[in-house]
Amino acid sequence: MSGVEKIKKIAVVGAGTMGHGIAEVAAMAGYEVYLADISDEILKNALEKIRWSLSKLSEKGQLRETVDAVMARIKPVVNLKDGKYTEEFAAALKDSDMMIEAIPERLDLKQQLFKFADEHMPEHAILATNTSSLPITEIAAATKRPERVVGMHFFNPPPLMPLVEIIKGEKTSDETVKTVYELAKKFGKQPVVVKKDVPGFIVNRILARFLNEACWMVARGQASIVEVDSAVRYKLGFPMGAFELADYSGIDVFYLVFQAMIERGFKITGCPLFKEKYEKKELGMKTGKGFYEYPAPGKYVRPKIPKEAGEKVDHVRLIAPSINEAAWLIRNEVATLEDIDKAVMLGLGWPKGVSDYADEIGIDVIVETLKKLKEETGFEEYEPDPLLVKMVEEGRLGRKVGKGFKEYRPVEEIKKETILIRLEKPIAWIILNRPERLNAISPKMIKELGEALDELEEMEDVRVVILTGAGRAFSAGADVTAFAGITPVKAAIFSRRFQELTLKIEYYTKPVIAALNGYTLGGGLEIAMSADFRIASETAMLGQPEINLGFIPGAGGTQRLSRLVGRAKAKELIYTGDMIPATEAYKIGLVEKVVPPERLEQEARAFALKLAEKPPLALMAAKYAVNYGLESNIWAGLALEASEFGLLFSTEDVAEGVSAFLSKRKPQFKGR
Repeated sequence: MSGVEKIKKIAVVGAGTMGHGIAEVAAMAGYEVYLADISDEILKNALEKIRWSLSKLSEKGQLRETVDAVMARIKPVVNLKDGKYTEEFAAALKDSDMMIEAIPERLDLKQQLFKFADEHMPEHAILATNTSSLPITEIAAATKRPERVVGMHFFNPPPLMPLVEIIKGEKTSDETVKTVYELAKKFGKQPVVVKKDVPGFIVNRILARFLNEACWMVARGQASIVEVDSAVRYKLGFPMGAFELADYSGIDVFYLVFQAMIERGFKITGCPLFKEKYEKKELGMKTGKGFYEYPAPGKYVRPKIPKEAGEKVDHVRLIAPSINEAAWLIRNEVATLEDIDKAVMLGLGWPKGVSDYADEIGIDVIVETLKKLKEETGFEEYEPDPLLVKMVEEGRLGRKVGKGFKEYRPVEEIKKETILIRLEKPIAWIILNRPERLNAISPKMIKELGEALDELEEMEDVRVVILTGAGRAFSAGADVTAFAGITPVKAAIFSRRFQELTLKIEYYTKPVIAALNGYTLGGGLEIAMSADFRIASETAMLGQPEINLGFIPGAGGTQRLSRLVGRAKAKELIYTGDMIPATEAYKIGLVEKVVPPERLEQEARAFALKLAEKPPLALMAAKYAVNYGLESNIWAGLALEASEFGLLFSTEDVAEGVSAFLSKRKPQFKGR
């Protein structure tokens, strides 16, 4: 029996914001859970929040069981009475195969708990901490089993955030890390491994650099809060501005975590604005005032941040320190490049990885920017990391030379208003590029997609087209704001034009692959279904939720969905409006492949390159024979197949294919 298979019961200690969320995630994954805290009142409140959260997930079709079935697996336990751990808590630990601790961020409290757990839990049990700032090694020192103590850092809220950082203490065994990694996958999460116990792990180290630089830019008088946030949102494409994020999550949260990191040796010159806000108790949305003002404490209204405000802000300065930090993590073997990119995309919602930003900007530009920052401020943390300096010396400057953190094929980019076309011949990428709106489909996007497909169809050296989305969505559906006050006739016209686009994709003369990187809903799913193949990230969610707004799919969803998954399943998805995860979409035949998010681009590219080697005329003939044949009777389909089979024998590609076969060489098809 493997390590993860030994885990049947989990004790979650601490029922606060993170604790009750972790308990919910574990119970949803089928585990028996003891949820422990210091009073019945806290536990009752936690269970109510879990039930509410499960109800919301159930309403959205994201819960495969009843709410009561999941709740039945969670047993509340009071763990402290008169300052001492209770017998009830000791019995719960004795009956558990793992503990996940989520109590306040005080080292003495955690060490006390881990010592008690070590004395009462079975020998095989793993002791995990959800700490975001304290050293795993020091927590483990309170036990006699430091090899079985590990960091398991969830992100808030745990039921919704896919990332989990797994942190290895100095004495944590590889087997423990492997077991917790597999457990995180069973929880439906995306784990990354932090191989050394450094302050802030991956996400908080990179976030600290970014937030601190944004703050200093304002403190130095180089830009206003709104100007910085505008550049962050619209130039970098982040889901929130730096100050907007601080207000939303709580200025105190970031300030205290970063202070704890500094105390553990993280070298950073803290920007004074965060400290000022913390001391004034202007903590953001929760207090009604932070860097922005809100209608009332706890009432969130998104700040108005115009796009043009950030036009003069140097966004490279904002992200250069984060890239420098990523280089430090890689050089010191704290984490892999892939895990760092995965962590910022899933933990912070960045539309692409740190290495992607670095390679697109240029490693030489990053190094020069860091040198200027150090020269202007004297801050040592701006010293370019030796890894970046070495990359510049070796000419690994990024996309512009074909090699940086990653290697690239020659690329040309054409930016439209709503889409980005990336020519990576023989592949062309069409990227839906409204990340701030989850790539909602507007009439403008439909028009630009149609024009892009027409242009690419004329390019003989483009053999395969890949459709994907920027940010955390392929597309969350049609832009409903465009429907305000729309008449039934106008709606029908919109539907018809959208159908023309999906028909163009379905009967395109070249293979089309949809790489589904996140939410693929409504019109987004309809576009995806019109492609030849769908490769989905493990984090993708698919569905036709139109029924929840009072209408039905209007771009072919009622027709293509039933052809892909069968009539009954199609009706279920359309009638309920439920979203399903990529793994379930694979099981029912809605997608052809599911891959980890950090491998999606690589997998889509590899498959596209494989198809690009095939004879273009034969691919087109095969596509038409299959697609038209399915819409007619078998006799018409067979006749079409026979005629195309015969016609292909008049092409140069067939002659080349036969010649290459006889010569035992790789054919070079030209589409002639």
